[in-house]
Amino acid sequence: MARPKAIPTQKMTADEFLVWAEAQEGKYELHDGFVVSMSPERVRHTRTKAEVWRTLDNAIRKAGKNCEAFTDGLTVRMNDSTTYEPDALVRCGEPLGGDTVEIVDPVIVVEVLSPSTSSTDYGQKLKDYFSLPSVAHYLVVDPEGRRVVHYTRQDDADTFLTRILAGGRLALDPPGIEILVDDVFSSLPPEEEPVRGGG
Repeated sequence: MARPKAIPTQKMTADEFLVWAEAQEGKYELHDGFVVSMSPERVRHTRTKAEVWRTLDNAIRKAGKNCEAFTDGLTVRMNDSTTYEPDALVRCGEPLGGDTVEIVDPVIVVEVLSPSTSSTDYGQKLKDYFSLPSVAHYLVVDPEGRRVVHYTRQDDADTFLTRILAGGRLALDPPGIEILVDDVFSSLPPEEEPVRGGG
């Protein structure tokens, strides 16, 4: 059985990290110059990621937009020392080449909550994603709570609107698409009924 490769302990630049990460198995991000290994995912998390991508892809096709939805695996660079791999994203414009590993102009970025990432997803990543001028929407998807937290940039660029949705329609403009929140959770089993005490 092959031994897992050690994660570098020295600081890297984003360019150095991308070269290193391309030769690795598993999922990694670069936080302030240090390599961070992402935890193994639960089935609930993986199902939700797939539905997020499917929902966004269907909405793009329905609206006829010149955009593309991607699942995780592509890098979004925040600066020279931090890169993330969002669970899904949407970019618009001319199609990218097949060997592209980095997205420089996402319009929508999505993170699906897991027990180990919630503080980062609601905190540092919120700040970092909106440091990119192209990002208009940041969605934090909570599979357990079955809700979507939608952060959207306002006209003055420094103000953000936050909404929490447990259902209904969510308009994402730009790029001019609309999704049903329930579709994001359509692959999850029905919520369990609360256990009631005997009388």
